[in-house]
Amino acid sequence: MNGLKVLLVDDEVVFTENMSSLLTKRGYQITIANNGASAIQTLAKEDFDVVVLDLKMPGMDGIATLKEIKKLGLFTETLMLTGHGAVDTALEAVKLGAYDYLTKPCTIEELTEKIEEARGKKGAEERKDLDDKIQKVIESPKDTFSLFRRKKKK
Repeated sequence: MNGLKVLLVDDEVVFTENMSSLLTKRGYQITIANNGASAIQTLAKEDFDVVVLDLKMPGMDGIATLKEIKKLGLFTETLMLTGHGAVDTALEAVKLGAYDYLTKPCTIEELTEKIEEARGKKGAEERKDLDDKIQKVIESPKDTFSLFRRKKKK
């Protein structure tokens, strides 16, 4: 758990500050973005293990933000947060590639459990990608350089 980088994306400043404090005490490295556009800018500059993304935000909502995150092709998993009335939208987010979702309010234990599960999936995807690249190097060594650019999903 120590060192796991998490991006919290939610327009509720008090919520993100409180969650940041609780997660930091548990050894996570937390960055906060209070809207979707800011989250995308942050992800374009820095790698994160897990993004915790609220569905309901003004401007770019969670679904639009998730779509933009997926376009970046990063090895990061996205965990959606939703109010009780938006479970259908959270399920749509999972279909679009989010790891899973939690309904608000949730306990810190529920959140950390989902973050750790998402971390496991991210690690498995990175190992598979590396195995694929190694296989391609074996098959065609001259193409090696192009395989190891910034970590992106295919």
